[in-house]
Amino acid sequence: MLWVGRHLEDGPFPTPRFPLTQIPGQERRLSVCSKLCYAIGGAPNQVAGSAASFFLQIYLLDIAHITPFHASLVLFIGKASGAVTDPVAGFFISKSRWTKIGRLMPWMLACTPFTVVSYFFMWYLPPFVSGRVVWYLIFYCIFQALTTLFQVPYSALTMFLSTDQKERDSATAYRMTMEVLGTLVGAALQGQIVASAHLSHHCTLNPPAKVYMIAAGVIGGIYLLGIIILFLGVKEKDDPYALSSDAAIPFCKGLGLTMKHGPYVKLTASFLLISAAVQLEQSNFILFCTHAADLRNHFQYLVVTILVSSAVSIPFWQKFLQRFGKKCAACGISWMIPFAVMLVTIPNPILAYFVAFVSGLSIAASLLLPWSMLPDVVDDFRLQNPHRKGHETIFYSSYVFFTKMSAGIGLGISAACLEFTGYKPGICRQSKDVILTLKILIGAVPAVLILVGLFILLFYPITEESRKETKLALEVLR
Repeated sequence: MLWVGRHLEDGPFPTPRFPLTQIPGQERRLSVCSKLCYAIGGAPNQVAGSAASFFLQIYLLDIAHITPFHASLVLFIGKASGAVTDPVAGFFISKSRWTKIGRLMPWMLACTPFTVVSYFFMWYLPPFVSGRVVWYLIFYCIFQALTTLFQVPYSALTMFLSTDQKERDSATAYRMTMEVLGTLVGAALQGQIVASAHLSHHCTLNPPAKVYMIAAGVIGGIYLLGIIILFLGVKEKDDPYALSSDAAIPFCKGLGLTMKHGPYVKLTASFLLISAAVQLEQSNFILFCTHAADLRNHFQYLVVTILVSSAVSIPFWQKFLQRFGKKCAACGISWMIPFAVMLVTIPNPILAYFVAFVSGLSIAASLLLPWSMLPDVVDDFRLQNPHRKGHETIFYSSYVFFTKMSAGIGLGISAACLEFTGYKPGICRQSKDVILTLKILIGAVPAVLILVGLFILLFYPITEESRKETKLALEVLR
């Protein structure tokens, strides 16, 4: 019988020898139930995030009656606090010790109740008026920070579900499908509950605010249900490649090594540009439909078309990348470019729905691929640094940080362009300069960003063959 073990010269604590049939790559597959529980656990963050993205601004303006400047201040500082929390969360989580329920699970369990409370008070209308800006700023910042404290360990948990690359990719596909569904549920659920607050007969100085608290309570219940399912259905596994004597990598040193790791740098640079392009497309789509394409009566259905298309196409992309490879699947992100350009030049409802469907396919690929490729990067780093542990959260927290920053920069540039060309809120017809700017933001700018991002991805060194070699090398290391 063949045996695999670490040589004595590797250190005073050799790994116990065991049969080749018991190496990590041969472990039993993850059950569908475990993958579903993992996916459901992350959905509440998307439900709440979707509700806030679509409705928080109009709530602050029409319900809380704070000025547009103060509303933008609340939203910007809140987003910034979430981005800053990412590396901080990665630092503290990387220092965590293993417990009976894992190293990452305690963080998710601990922050969820506080997330629910902060989310509820984010939609609560305080009886005072003068301090409302501070009230919403505090609770929105707390909410953003707490969702980050959940998202960083939840994303890194992928590495501790299984050592098998295909199983991790499959779990990621389940997760992305559920997150897109969560985004759809958040927008639809919040919209149905709070619609009465924005009917024409409620256009008064004091529209009803209670419906927003009801919606917050319902979504808070979804949070609690999600964490219970995650805790009961998912078992976190300790690092299978680390010896008990292996030292945790210091955060600052690990961050420096991360920034020097070629595959990570190329992957991050590529998807920063692609994420910025998708964010520009999403954030300006409704404005484009309203002011530049005469589709104001269709935009809510077009948004649903995009989200449904994204949700149902993720299983397709998962099968595609398994058969043809991840870099090949990235070409699907470019599908939206020609159709978006067609919509800009020939705007009509039928074409708009087709563009929304194709854009959903591309968005699904852009969501699935980075989270499917990041574990491969972590494996590659592990192979080059075999006696260090705790680096997973550094990779995931820094990637989330850069993704949020790219989205924020994209939104900032977009708003600056509209401000510069004379966009006036509340009027039915914008100037020709504004219409031209919206067409550029929907067509030309995302196209350039996506093409440059895909060009950078061509130099991404991890192929399907190298993934298999890394997998075998890690099994021998174990």
